[in-house]
Amino acid sequence: MYYQNMNANEQLIHKFYSAFQKLDWQGMQSCYVSDIHFSDPVFNDLKGQEVVAMWHMLCNKAVDFELIFTNIKADDTHGSAQWEASYTFSQTGRRVNNVIFAEFQFSEGKITRHSDHFSFWKWSRMALGPIGMALGWSSYLKNKVHQQGLSGLNQFIKRNHSKKDA
Repeated sequence: MYYQNMNANEQLIHKFYSAFQKLDWQGMQSCYVSDIHFSDPVFNDLKGQEVVAMWHMLCNKAVDFELIFTNIKADDTHGSAQWEASYTFSQTGRRVNNVIFAEFQFSEGKITRHSDHFSFWKWSRMALGPIGMALGWSSYLKNKVHQQGLSGLNQFIKRNHSKKDA
């Protein structure tokens, strides 16, 4: 009943996170335009196939993953949602519970821009432990995590997303 009272863009956000709950990266991709633009504190400027590959990689790596989403709001051009992901961070084996505020832009029934906002310092304390506690506020650690994330994404793209898919 709740879903039926949503406008089309709110339904699109709901569809995106419902697919994410199932780790269905292809279902998530279907909500985006082909030249989607994505940013968050780790992957701060991805476009098109990079975004699709990022969600594919994150869904494949997910361990003990749970996701809830709330506060979906949207009009004809902009939208937002709150979501919370709980998972085991694969690089350290540490449990993470990340609270994220998402903003969206829409055109012709698809998401054209997706920006996720969360506290990098809080995330790094959970994911990285003492290193995150000590350096999570620093641009050094943010840059290092960003570089490692992009490196891992580029390796994943080479292994899983050929140029013919782009």
